Amino acid sequence: MIDPSKTARRLALVAMLGLLVWAPLSACQPGGAPGEATPHAEATEPAAGAATEAAAVPDPEANPEADPEAPTAEPFDPSAADLVVYSGRSENLVGPLIERFEDESGLEVAVRWGDTAELAALLLEEGAVSRADVFFAQEPGALGAVEDLLAPLPATVLDRVAPRFRDPGGRWVGTSGRARVVVYNTASLTPADLPEGMEGFVDPKWTGRIGWAPSNASFQSMVTAMRTAWGEDRTRAWLEGIVANEPVVFDRNAPIVEAVGAGEVDVGFSNHYYLYRFLTEEGPGFPARNHFLTDGGPGSLVLEAGIGIVATGSHREAAEKLAAFLLTPEAQRYFADETFEYPLIDGVAPAAIVDMPPLAELHAIDLDAGDLADARGTLALLRDVGALP
Repeated sequence: MIDPSKTARRLALVAMLGLLVWAPLSACQPGGAPGEATPHAEATEPAAGAATEAAAVPDPEANPEADPEAPTAEPFDPSAADLVVYSGRSENLVGPLIERFEDESGLEVAVRWGDTAELAALLLEEGAVSRADVFFAQEPGALGAVEDLLAPLPATVLDRVAPRFRDPGGRWVGTSGRARVVVYNTASLTPADLPEGMEGFVDPKWTGRIGWAPSNASFQSMVTAMRTAWGEDRTRAWLEGIVANEPVVFDRNAPIVEAVGAGEVDVGFSNHYYLYRFLTEEGPGFPARNHFLTDGGPGSLVLEAGIGIVATGSHREAAEKLAAFLLTPEAQRYFADETFEYPLIDGVAPAAIVDMPPLAELHAIDLDAGDLADARGTLALLRDVGALP
């Protein structure tokens, strides 16, 4: 039975995560102001100041981060579907994969596209009356927030990925991985110029040379990992050191990579796959590369997108088929080649693209989703040090 008080706490947390990405940014945005379309953004986003924490209203059809997890406004009609999916992964990224599943399974899938945090909040609000059979999330924290609503997955699905990429309770499983990296400008820096870990960037020599997106969910997960691995005092000291170095603030990851390539900043904190989209579109001459940190600390965090089956759903067998399909070599090859994410099953290599190491060779910090649960504490800390308004 679901504990109402526990659910209320999680709903408040998910709502906070959803509101956080709407927080207005006061610093300059050399990679493009919010709402300005770029070749690497699938949708526009609200202008800075267009919504405030007090006034923001979650909209399941809008994603403020917008790149690359930008939902579309396709109508949602679950009435005749064989499977109902709430997807925080965008239609632009995973829609073709859902279509492949429909073709191979003969099942009709209705998808509600939206922001991961807002869909998690919606699931908690709907509870037992939700039409959802599956929750396909961009971030592991959102899956953890709704874990009481999820049914155990079959061992045949869970065992396809390493334990660190699945819920210890068996209620969700990772489908693809995204590594935190430092992207750097190759005209001004070489790998030898870069620190082995994130603490090296508090050196005053990096003043005015760093790009970061403190309102970004993946960045916040990295800070939560810091708090888990380093403790509060060390994490606060790191954040204060970066703030003192006057980083350039961006609203999301793609403009960070664009600014690094343009030489507007020398380094940026991002997820690994953003660079590969630029390299694909602009060629290997694009003057930026990823630096995968080697100290095994929080800056080497690997975050998984994942899937869980809603316990009250009406199509359990179909939901299990989709979960199994997303962990087939075919689907994992799609994640590797089309989204440049890391496959999570054995036997499928990452994309054959410049300087992308295999997942097993990353010096990834050993944390699970439970270690990333305290997003509220991270938000409070970011505000307290002045990284967020």
